[in-house]
Amino acid sequence: MSANVFDTLTRRGFVSAASNTTELHLALERPITFYVGFDPSAPSLTAGHLVTLMMAHHLQQASHRPILIAGGGTGLIGDPSDRSGTRTLLTEADVIANVRGIRTQLELFVDLDDGGLVLNNADWLGELGYLQFLRDIGRHFSVNEIMATETYRRRLDAGENLNFIEINYRLLQAYDFLHLNRTYGCTLQIAGSDQWANVLAGIDLVRRVERTQAFGLVAPLLTTGDGKKMGKTAAGAVWLDATRTSPFNFYQYWINLADPLVPQALGVLTKLPEAVITELCDLRGADIRRAKQALAHDVTATVHGTDAADEARETSRALFEVSTGTAEAVPVTSITAADLKPGIAVIDLLIRTRLANSRGEARRLIDQGGAYIGTRRVTDPDAVVEHSEFPDDGLLLRAGRKRYHRVLVTP
Repeated sequence: MSANVFDTLTRRGFVSAASNTTELHLALERPITFYVGFDPSAPSLTAGHLVTLMMAHHLQQASHRPILIAGGGTGLIGDPSDRSGTRTLLTEADVIANVRGIRTQLELFVDLDDGGLVLNNADWLGELGYLQFLRDIGRHFSVNEIMATETYRRRLDAGENLNFIEINYRLLQAYDFLHLNRTYGCTLQIAGSDQWANVLAGIDLVRRVERTQAFGLVAPLLTTGDGKKMGKTAAGAVWLDATRTSPFNFYQYWINLADPLVPQALGVLTKLPEAVITELCDLRGADIRRAKQALAHDVTATVHGTDAADEARETSRALFEVSTGTAEAVPVTSITAADLKPGIAVIDLLIRTRLANSRGEARRLIDQGGAYIGTRRVTDPDAVVEHSEFPDDGLLLRAGRKRYHRVLVTP
């Protein structure tokens, strides 16, 4: 390794806090094993998870070994961090299904052929004996210290209920670090800054039990100007799963990011070289859109692949970079909510929008692969679109490469 990756991560904006910075910097001069965990609270990860995923990417690029944990064990408990009330417990079947969904996404960010691992902590947490766990692990934790941390203190000060199972989450996450240290020689945990107290608990447990040094490194949470987590919209989360957030809508989220947020996002969410990022961050006025395009394309390519990113960019340009520079340049047709009960055939939509002049022409367009809803190619001539599939800003149809139409739903 040439440059120390800690310096790279610092310059790119990944470092919010680190334990024993000097010693960690020195440790990263040689290849080490690190881990990061993900809570399977849904079948897909969100844009908010990209920061630690990209941190893992940069660490592996610098020859460090990543272990990404799909928390099938801790997911049965639920992370109380940053929660104002008790989290609803998921069923075991839901957790298993969620782990299956996010595991596929985790594998996009690590090179499994270069030593990277994606594991499920249910594999070792499920084997723990309760009494033995209390004797061997629980005795190292102070209830006073746990209750003094912000996550728990805020809940108590607000008069919120805090149950026993939530307190145990910290012990289980700390045990993950201990298990990975024993089994894989893992010496570093990375996470978001909201996990800092849990990270410190794991470091302390490794030190107490194994008498060895361990480290923690947490990244800042990306937030919007009003303090909300980046990756949230009025319609909900921005998902990494293409069936929940289409590549086009994913791309558009980053294109529409507020100007002041672009430099930080470029640093922690993209694979772009630092020199390129510096040039993009120097852009001002209307030129900032070039920086947003670079951000949107790079992040979309990482999550959905280069082809999907190229298509999303092409669609976005066709919509928003025509002569008038506005979405109004795309023809619009309105249909009523009543027209969508129980749904409307894609062929009928193509005819209504005059993207096809007849049912036969519409069918041929689909058969030849030239009909699209958003960036998704329509392959079934009998496909039906339901009301729930229409975004608030309308459904985008495309025939061929350049003919677009937007369909809005009116009451």
